[in-house]
Amino acid sequence: MDNSEIFPHIDHTLLKATATEEQITRLCEEALLYKTASVCIPASYVKFAHGKFPELNICTVIGFPLGYSTTAVKCAEARGAIADGANEIDMVVNIGWVKDGKFAEVRREIADIKAVCGNKILKVIIETCYLTDEEKIELCKCVSDAKADYIKTSTGFGTAGARIEDIRLFREHIGGGVKIKAAGGVKTKADLEMFLKEGCERIGTSSAVKLLTGGE
Repeated sequence: MDNSEIFPHIDHTLLKATATEEQITRLCEEALLYKTASVCIPASYVKFAHGKFPELNICTVIGFPLGYSTTAVKCAEARGAIADGANEIDMVVNIGWVKDGKFAEVRREIADIKAVCGNKILKVIIETCYLTDEEKIELCKCVSDAKADYIKTSTGFGTAGARIEDIRLFREHIGGGVKIKAAGGVKTKADLEMFLKEGCERIGTSSAVKLLTGGE
């Protein structure tokens, strides 16, 4: 695949706790230069990035990375991020609820956050490394029923990242209109191509520019 076919599917990401304003600025400049789908940055930098780069599509994360914030807190995070200029929200599900089998609560939380997002994009991170296939299938139903826009594999902060087997499982069980985002552990151009060819609409990675251009 040509680089120009890959970059429009990349959420150019920097979510490290040590991320600085200078690093966020560089990330945004790269995103504009290479025409990535978005930048995915901490919520505390959304207002800064939107003010400096108003033409940029900004994504941020809520309930991140562990997912166990209350629904009210996640909704407040989403509302604040959108007010600051975010167009896309990547939320982490309550993994404890998943392990408890509380899928009705999980579905309700996703729906509540989607209601806050309105026409903004909501991606639901299910953190596949902690889940059984049965739990992943149930979450495909939750994401679909709650009318979220994407199901996403991973935060990149768990014990493992995206696996091609999970992308194939998602494809079998998500509802119409739900797209797939892979994130975590995407380390080569071959990985990028593989996930795109398997049906991912987005890939979240901090490495795409380096992988595709040979930069630092």
